[in-house]
Amino acid sequence: MKYPNIKEGVFVSRLNRFAAEVQIDGAVEKCHVKNTGRLRELLVPGAVCYLTEPGGSVRVTRYDLVAVKKGTGTVNIDSMAPNQVAGEYLRALYPHAEIRPETKYGDSRFDFMIKKTNGILYVEVKGVTLNRNGIALFPDAPTERGVKHIRELIACKKAGHDAMLLFVVAMQGVQKVMPNRETHAAFADALADALCAGVRLAAVDCYVTPDSLTAGKTLAVEL
Repeated sequence: MKYPNIKEGVFVSRLNRFAAEVQIDGAVEKCHVKNTGRLRELLVPGAVCYLTEPGGSVRVTRYDLVAVKKGTGTVNIDSMAPNQVAGEYLRALYPHAEIRPETKYGDSRFDFMIKKTNGILYVEVKGVTLNRNGIALFPDAPTERGVKHIRELIACKKAGHDAMLLFVVAMQGVQKVMPNRETHAAFADALADALCAGVRLAAVDCYVTPDSLTAGKTLAVEL
């Protein structure tokens, strides 16, 4: 995926889950943070960051904060981006399959449904932004919604369908993905249950530039 426009800024402070102050062209602007996670290791005063200017008359803020420079690399924090990358990745992985986004299944809704010759695969996507000593950890904040999604994938698998939880790591420089048990033990437990139930656990890192995000190499998921 690629952003149509990008602007460089310097992070000043986070006001709340949805807003931050960023210095752009010498002036401090309030901008929309496109991720409600904690992002404490990324959104630090003085960090170089990247923003888009979507336009539109009904917007409260002029800019969206989508990426942050961390060390020698860049981390994409746009919570909408992992699904777009996942769509590109899955279409390359299953070039002859029918792939539908946002597909309803029972009382659930999965990010993707892949109709293959040998059955249907339901896929739920999770974007990862936390890197601790070369290990990508998810989640960076408790996520009851994430636990619910895993339970739904397990139910889907028990009903006879294929199921996958795909972690899209919005950075490079990590060796594997692990559940962040310290932050949310229930998510880690649900992930272990999913593996036992036959749900596929997959992960891919990303090539990140200030204005783009592209699927890179596959990563191991370890519990």
